[in-house]
Amino acid sequence: MIEKKIKALIPTGFGLNCDNETAYCLELAGADVDLKHFNEIFKNSEMLHDYQIMALGGGFSWGDDHGAGLIEAKRMQRNLGKNLVDSSAFYQMPTAPIEENRGKDLYKFIDDGKLIIGICNGAQTVLNLGILPGFDSNYKKQSVAFTYNDCGNFRDQWVGLKINPKSNCVFTKDIDYIKLPVRHGEGKFITDGETFGKIVGNNQYVMQYCDMETGKLADGKFPKNPNGSIADIAGICDPTGRIFALMPHPEAFNHATNDPLYTRKKYEYDKAGKDMPKEGDGVKIFRNAVEFARENLV
Repeated sequence: MIEKKIKALIPTGFGLNCDNETAYCLELAGADVDLKHFNEIFKNSEMLHDYQIMALGGGFSWGDDHGAGLIEAKRMQRNLGKNLVDSSAFYQMPTAPIEENRGKDLYKFIDDGKLIIGICNGAQTVLNLGILPGFDSNYKKQSVAFTYNDCGNFRDQWVGLKINPKSNCVFTKDIDYIKLPVRHGEGKFITDGETFGKIVGNNQYVMQYCDMETGKLADGKFPKNPNGSIADIAGICDPTGRIFALMPHPEAFNHATNDPLYTRKKYEYDKAGKDMPKEGDGVKIFRNAVEFARENLV
């Protein structure tokens, strides 16, 4: 049997810096990966339809000027998603006229049921675009955001993450708990009460910060919850589970040696006469995406 090839697109440039690690994870998961500069994508937005997965990675797009992921979102809105977002619930920036040949390629990508993962800066971009939470297939209104950490500074640490077993998220299938690093200054998840109620009711919250030893939710306590996110939320998805935004970095746990406790774990495996897995747990998230795409999108 010929294996169906899955193609993944990773936009690069303008301060993004996690593209190679993200590509490595997707390749480990079995995807063919293209790294394309944003300018190249903007000039030929129809290229989106050649891919089943798009990964918006971490970094500091456009220097996080005016807010993390905001300019990236506005550039994508103008060039890939004509009139894609209504951010009246938060703010409205003037949008330059859009040429007629720049259509709704990003919106069509979503409408075709393809997969999007936004990681850290990419997650901030997805929320600024208004793609999530995507209630009632409305991917045009911003009602959630990641904002400044309560601690007032940038956090670079490992966190425990409890996965919501009732979530439809494609990327976290068969994962109950995962440990990943965070690297952000604007990771606090916020929204209004009504939107929060819908996210919880629809089980669109995918992962929550928790104690790495006990698995109990952080209950808003620092540093287990590194940013003050409401309900310890670290990532959310749309109702279909095909669009996922998370602040932790799964691509940064691509090998066992990334784990700060690697030496101790290696000793325990050696003592038990077992071979320690070489692949980092973060790859599971990308493997789930590739397997779903192979079964449903090719």
